[in-house]
Amino acid sequence: MSLATRTEEAGPAPGAEPARRRPRVPARVRRAALPFGSLLLFLLLWQLLAASGAWSQTLVPPPAKVWEAFVDVSTTNDGVRGYNGTYLVEHLGISLRRIALGAGAGIAAGVVLGLLMGTVGPLRSLFEPWITFLRTLPPLAYFSLLVIWLGINEEPKVTLLAVAAFPPVAVSTTTAVAAVPKGLVEAARALGASRWDVVRDVVVPSALPETLTGVRLAVGVAYSSLVAAELVNGLPGIGGMVKDAANYNNTPVVLVGIIAIGVSGLVIDGLLLRLERAVVPWRGRA
Repeated sequence: MSLATRTEEAGPAPGAEPARRRPRVPARVRRAALPFGSLLLFLLLWQLLAASGAWSQTLVPPPAKVWEAFVDVSTTNDGVRGYNGTYLVEHLGISLRRIALGAGAGIAAGVVLGLLMGTVGPLRSLFEPWITFLRTLPPLAYFSLLVIWLGINEEPKVTLLAVAAFPPVAVSTTTAVAAVPKGLVEAARALGASRWDVVRDVVVPSALPETLTGVRLAVGVAYSSLVAAELVNGLPGIGGMVKDAANYNNTPVVLVGIIAIGVSGLVIDGLLLRLERAVVPWRGRA
């Protein structure tokens, strides 16, 4: 037996302190530290870029000016409420309402048509080319037409968001329904399930994970179409605020609006991700 082995068996020498283990950082803290660190790095690089003088502060304002603009559009200054008489949170709330109505209608229509197209072959052949055609169109390509047809009030904005949100959900639902294992469908029918029972108990649960992914994509597409939807008569509204501020080269307010859209989009996507984990907890598990 070697000396090292005898020493290990004998244990630590009398009076010697056992080696202290370094406390492990909780995984949740590590996950939160990475985004926070990247945010600090981004702000530092932004400040250095603004202070370098490479661009005018009209084009690249420092973070402090953007913060001042955020305070201005969120409070009352010299008797003026926020931006154009409306607080930032009110602009954002009105835009979120438009997204909820428009994207909600587009998502509902996409899920229903996706289920029909995935279960009835002729319907897929009939509608899929039109959905692909619609999916490739940028929102500005048909927004002017919607204004001509529906006027300049809420109808064209909500319709634009609905049309933008519809294709991702329809495509993902159709693909998910068509990919349902035929063995499960045949087993359900062998047990006496009706067509409706098969759709409810087999097809929908199997397609639900991909459908929820399509919903998240649809909400993202609706957000990216928000400024386009509020090009005409968009005030009050966060997209209208961004466009109006851009007309006057008010870059700090433009950046405030963009950040508000991005942060609210992150929050909504996080809520949808939590909903997905609660509704389809089996996703990603064997």
